[in-house]
Amino acid sequence: MDLFELTRKLIDIPSVTGDEKGAGEFLSAHLESLGYKVERQEVEKDRCNVFATTGAAPRVVLSTHMDTVPPHIASSENLESIFGRGACDAKGIIVAQITAAERLRAEGVNEVGLLFTVDEELGSEGARIANRYPLADECEYLINGEPTDNKLASATKGSLRMTVKTKGRSAHSAYPEQGESAIERLLDVLQDIRLCQWPSDAWLGETTCNIGVISGGTRANVIPAEASAVLQLRLVNDADAVKSILEKMVAGRAEVEYLSVHDPVHLFTVDGFEQCVVRFTTDIPYLSRWGQPLLIGPGSILQAHTDGEHVSKRELSEAVTLYAALARRLIATANMTHAGQVAEGAPR
Repeated sequence: MDLFELTRKLIDIPSVTGDEKGAGEFLSAHLESLGYKVERQEVEKDRCNVFATTGAAPRVVLSTHMDTVPPHIASSENLESIFGRGACDAKGIIVAQITAAERLRAEGVNEVGLLFTVDEELGSEGARIANRYPLADECEYLINGEPTDNKLASATKGSLRMTVKTKGRSAHSAYPEQGESAIERLLDVLQDIRLCQWPSDAWLGETTCNIGVISGGTRANVIPAEASAVLQLRLVNDADAVKSILEKMVAGRAEVEYLSVHDPVHLFTVDGFEQCVVRFTTDIPYLSRWGQPLLIGPGSILQAHTDGEHVSKRELSEAVTLYAALARRLIATANMTHAGQVAEGAPR
């Protein structure tokens, strides 16, 4: 299958977070058919990361995630673009990385691995498990793929994901004075969060907050005893500072349960590649043992997670060239560094 055919094939395998089994099995079989040594690292039952090498130590690893946000959308295409869930986030990237690795192998460059994870769209549990992998310490550079318009990202925002919970006292809704509404308490807390002046940064911009899920109550004729909301803040500074602001604001009115947290990330860059700063987060903070991190991929983040998600065929093809060029440059840089270290340690 060519680049575009394989992208559509992968898009057509549903892999909403939690249901990555089919995509993992397909990728494992495909990579084995190409001659890679493939290992499936179990994250939990029926959910595995896929790690492929040529047999040589992987000094550079190309990585992205197999899972998507819901709902699954089947693939389609026109002359310019490929559409469907995961077209740019991140199944088109997976195929571009595999194609780049194949191009490098054809040139005799074998020190490149491929790592595809589960759960990136929720808690990056796949990346956390991958970080325990013994071969991680042999990797010198990790090229992570997310839609960056094929620009090399120099930084990403951090993330603070949490559940805010409130409790009340149930009662018949005809006599509201006999109860205490957990939903009304939650709404008061959320309004304060919405009006909060969060930190800003000259480089990364504003801290943003999304109230993603609200739930509570049982029926319209019952004063609700419990309510909760799931929020995600995109951080531009230290997470502990934002936690402090949040906890003072809540001031005992609600319980805050932190689900995941990491500070902003400054990334490795290479001269000669167009650069950008991105607001979203990635698996990179949880892959700290896999060498110096880089971030680049085809497609626009503004198309990701939308009903019209797509990636241009031109960008997919360009991404193959960019991934291969980056890997060559990084291996050459590593070789020069090692040669210099050997020379410094040689007897005089």
